[in-house]
This record gives sequence, structure tokens and C-alpha cells, in this order.
Amino acid sequence: MKHDHRVALVLFVLRISVFLAMFVWILDRLVRPTDALSIYEPLHLLKGVSHEVLYGIAVIELIILVSFLMGIQKRWSYGAVLVLNAAWIVSSYHQFFAPFVGKNLLFFAAWPMFAACFGLYVLRHLDTLWVIDKY
Repeated sequence: MKHDHRVALVLFVLRISVFLAMFVWILDRLVRPTDALSIYEPLHLLKGVSHEVLYGIAVIELIILVSFLMGIQKRWSYGAVLVLNAAWIVSSYHQFFAPFVGKNLLFFAAWPMFAACFGLYVLRHLDTLWVIDKY
């Protein structure tokens, strides 16, 4: 297997795995909005958000995520996914100071996810497998 193809394959697998993880998080907001709001309010400091607003946010995120999966406008879609992931990390910063309390240890999974998003953004020009925009 040629070097370029191996790199493209690794980036494709990263893109799929980031998509799957973020898709489930976004889908949770659409399927269980009350539970999602109970998480949104303390973590994201958004008080009194309606289900409609949450649905709107989730749909926008879903559009960005599908664009990311398909490799459409990679600079913007990959960048937006990176920013979304970074925002989720920043908004839950206090969980990192108490890793062994409750389920806070699960929040540390966001760091390798951020690294994957960062790598995909930086190497987006090499991510050519099953994308619409090659460059």
C-alpha cells in the first residue's frame, strides 16, 4: 500500500470515528431534549433554553457534522467540528479538576477526540478518501 493511501485511510477512519461519536451526542439532544438540557444548563451555562432552541442548535451541528463526514468545504466544516469539540471541552473544564468524582473521568475521552479533530483539520488536504472536496 502506498504511503499516500495509508495516510488517507487513517484520516478516513479518524473522520468516521469522530463523526460517530459526535453524531450520538447530537442525536441525544434531538431524542432526549430534557436530559440534554439537564446537561446543557450546568456545563454550558445556558439557563432556560427551550426545547426548540436546543433542536435548532442540534440541527445546525448536524448539518456541520454531515458536511464534515462528506468532506464538503473542508476548511470550514473540519474547522467547525474542531471548534465545537473545543467548546465542549472548555464548557466542561471543571470536570477535569475532579476526575474521580461521579462520572467525570468520562470527560477525559474528549481530549483524544480533540486531538483527532485537530489532526484532521491540519491534514485536511491529505484526507482524500470518500470526500466531495479533494482539497
